[in-house]
Amino acid sequence: MSQHHVPPTPNNFHTWFKYSLGTSLDLKRAIDILIGNKRKFDTSTNRDLFAMYVRADTGDDTDVNNVSNHLHSVMASAKQYLNVAIADNRSQMMALGDLAERSDVGVDPAPLVENLLNELAKAVNRAAKLEARFAESTRELDAIRDSLSKSEERAKTDTLTDLPNRRALEEFFRKAQIAAMEKGEPLSVLLIDIDHFKKINDTFGHGVGDQVLRLMANVLRERLREYDLPARYGGEELIAVLPGADLATCAAVAERIRRLISECRITRRSTKELLPSITISIGVGQFQLGESMADLIERCDRALYLAKRNGRNQVVTEHELDRELAAD
Repeated sequence: MSQHHVPPTPNNFHTWFKYSLGTSLDLKRAIDILIGNKRKFDTSTNRDLFAMYVRADTGDDTDVNNVSNHLHSVMASAKQYLNVAIADNRSQMMALGDLAERSDVGVDPAPLVENLLNELAKAVNRAAKLEARFAESTRELDAIRDSLSKSEERAKTDTLTDLPNRRALEEFFRKAQIAAMEKGEPLSVLLIDIDHFKKINDTFGHGVGDQVLRLMANVLRERLREYDLPARYGGEELIAVLPGADLATCAAVAERIRRLISECRITRRSTKELLPSITISIGVGQFQLGESMADLIERCDRALYLAKRNGRNQVVTEHELDRELAAD
């Protein structure tokens, strides 16, 4: 941490301790790549590393706590089953030992055989009960696993649009960032804002605003590739991460989405009223080696703001930001 000028905060200590242990291969690979590319571990980078690779593994969400309590209960029951089984086995061994001693002193073998069969029957019965209990525990563990999977999915999904949320976006971007640096491939992002969204809500109600957002989400799902990630960034802003796409390709995708949205017509469900056309503004940027997601999105946001300033309903790339700066 000292060598790379990482501030000695509790979160940073947690991140680098985990890195030194090597328990998270993704974290180790991410930091090694950042070091290899001589990336500065600034506040944003340190925050992203902690959020992605440490806090995500140690979160204290209610669902996780409930599952943890359930898991402890199942494990305690399993431990109890084992203790009972061990005690029963000891009793059985003692009983069998007693039978063996009696057989050595010339006792009538008929009762010995009968007792032996009884002990074996008890052993079979105990084994069957233990197997049933462990089968029940296995089913409970399967249910816990499903619950964890569903909880994780809910934690990464926006409830209104069913798109991935910020948490899922950060996780996806980090992996896409590492892949882009390893393979030397482009990585681009488009940031979408619905024009005059506040006016839509004020005029037609938030129900219509929600309908517009769901329409946007459906368009993104349909128009992006399977391995791209559309997500809700916040409010009326949506975002898409396109691995392997350069700036020109991403801008072309953004333009197709913009045009399709402008051609859509929304009918108000309650009155069947046809609403005015919806338009969007889009800012597009391409990942630069070693930069954080926050840096890239900030550049897309400035391009988006330029699109708004130039009249909305258009796509603006980071290159146009450069041209504007040159003109100034």
